[in-house]
Amino acid sequence: MTNNPNPENKKTDQKLSPIRMLNKWVNGEELPMEEKDFELHLDMKETNHPVLTVRDRARKFRKVYVVFSICICVALISIMMIATIQMPPFGEVDVPTNNEVSEKYIEDGLTDTGSANIVAGMILDYRAFDTLGESTVLFIAVNAVIILLKRDPDNPDLSEEAQDRREELIAQSKPNVILKIMASVLIPFILLYGAYVVLNGHISPGGGFSGGAIMGGALILFASSYGFKKVSTFFNFKTFTGITSTALLVYACSKAYSFFTGANHLESFIPKGIPGAILSGGLILPLNICVGMIVACTMYGFYSLFSRGDI
Repeated sequence: MTNNPNPENKKTDQKLSPIRMLNKWVNGEELPMEEKDFELHLDMKETNHPVLTVRDRARKFRKVYVVFSICICVALISIMMIATIQMPPFGEVDVPTNNEVSEKYIEDGLTDTGSANIVAGMILDYRAFDTLGESTVLFIAVNAVIILLKRDPDNPDLSEEAQDRREELIAQSKPNVILKIMASVLIPFILLYGAYVVLNGHISPGGGFSGGAIMGGALILFASSYGFKKVSTFFNFKTFTGITSTALLVYACSKAYSFFTGANHLESFIPKGIPGAILSGGLILPLNICVGMIVACTMYGFYSLFSRGDI
């Protein structure tokens, strides 16, 4: 009958993958010793050789991680400094950004994009790739917050039922009738106005960013008035991931043609419509809708995650 090893050197049932090891190290958890590491520990201990365990490998990985992070930061700072040094002086008259670019937008914007709003034509046609990057940044930011703040479903104190009971107790102890009545009156108009700003972004001042912020504010007001449980009946984590992922993919796929046609000087087959009409501006209208959905979901996602650790 064999003796059990020391509890501190207990063997694990499953192999500890590098991803799991990194996750445990980031969370500050104690790294267990794997079976092969335990056997290696005993063999090397008997032969007086240095012992290399999972914890030792994690320490070495941490050193590599720090060095690699410093190298990336230095490289990015160097690239930005070189690009800044090579830029022309700010305010110089002969700089293309002070004459040719703005002149192009003003004189040819209506013909090239079909949008009566020069700003919408600029950010969703001339600089559509840049706007795609901005929307992607919002998507990545809210995913990073989800990774950091999303509650653990295995923790009974942070479960959905516990959160719902806590919200019900707060609502019963401090009922706010005025807020609920005013919210029920204002929220439909806020959502309607946000949709109007999004749909008319290519005709008048507005667009996906401003309209999405308005609709996101309406969702936040609804959650503040009636609680997150009411919002989850029509907007939950599954809905959030579906809308944001679909909107970002539709934007990228629908506008990818212009990156190819513009670079190769080919004619676009997308009709621009009559400037000033609701169905004009080519793909600017659907792109505004995609951006508005991403912004609205991101705003409410941040509020919900920081408030209760879930969407």
